[in-house]
Amino acid sequence: MAASSGRKVDSGTSRLHSLADFYPDGILGATREGVVTLLNAQAAALLGVHQQDALGMPLDDVLRLLDQDGRTWLAANRPFDSISIVRAVPEQSWLNASGEEVLTTATLIRDAPLGRVAGIAVGLRSGRGRALLDRERSDLVATVAHELRSPLTGVKGFVQALLNRWDKLNDDQRKLMLTTVNADADRLARLIAELLDVARIDTGRLQLYPRDCSAETLVQRVVGSIEAGTARSIVLEVEDDLPEVFADPDKFTQVVTNLIENAIRHGQGQVSVRLASSPALDGVRITVDDEGDGIPVELRRRVFTKFWTTGESGGSGLGMYIIGGLSRAHGGRVIIDDAPGGGARVMVDWPREDLRPE
Repeated sequence: MAASSGRKVDSGTSRLHSLADFYPDGILGATREGVVTLLNAQAAALLGVHQQDALGMPLDDVLRLLDQDGRTWLAANRPFDSISIVRAVPEQSWLNASGEEVLTTATLIRDAPLGRVAGIAVGLRSGRGRALLDRERSDLVATVAHELRSPLTGVKGFVQALLNRWDKLNDDQRKLMLTTVNADADRLARLIAELLDVARIDTGRLQLYPRDCSAETLVQRVVGSIEAGTARSIVLEVEDDLPEVFADPDKFTQVVTNLIENAIRHGQGQVSVRLASSPALDGVRITVDDEGDGIPVELRRRVFTKFWTTGESGGSGLGMYIIGGLSRAHGGRVIIDDAPGGGARVMVDWPREDLRPE
């Protein structure tokens, strides 16, 4: 019976080790005596030890992680001497023997709710993911700083010129400078509004105030406003007897503005805007065609990511992300295709009823 029981325990332990090897992060287990009883392949690789040889070894000889002061994980945390209410060690950053960052967390296993620590379970993972996230955040800061700096430079330059040369400038020159400052201030306000919308879309806290609206009226206003500031030709075609759409007018206007401005920025020649009944849902389809190079099929998913840009056309890289986020928030959808005459076609299906996701 004893031998049979031993085989069952060995089989169970072997199965536990096998399952642990499938876990994506490193796992280390040790008894109160500081003996390693569990070590999966991922943890062994991060710690630079042989998986099987480490079993039964002292914890301090296996968990060879150092902080910036040269202290070991065990010396710094002293888990077996912790007070009775401590149940875990929060995430910490350490360096392994190769100088690679390793992030650790630990759970203290107690033999009673407030009893002594009977063992510990340590989770380990590479710090490369956090380094990548830090780089992405740095890229985000650099992108936002660049987009803010351009209009701020214009505002600063013209205001300084007005202050220094006010008496030497005539009324037309002053008006031109103030008009430019006003345009740059509008650009700044819009970029800040876009960043706020991105944050609200990400966190699910986007506030909408939808009602029945005329898509034709809203789109005509957008086209008229953009035409006043560009030399490009914008052609608007509207199907008869269009239904109304259920939309927050400001958000709908923002979507259409981004659609047309993206077409102007990334295309050449004429921009075509068409409003028609949507074949995909009960509502309106907004179709915007440009005469540029188009969007390759393999990139059509990526254009909806934040700060995605291509070529030398500039922009914040937020336009398509906001188009997708605001459309989905209303129960609509965005489709990218090829324009008949070359270039890109972007279609937004917008519902006439309240189809917002719960």
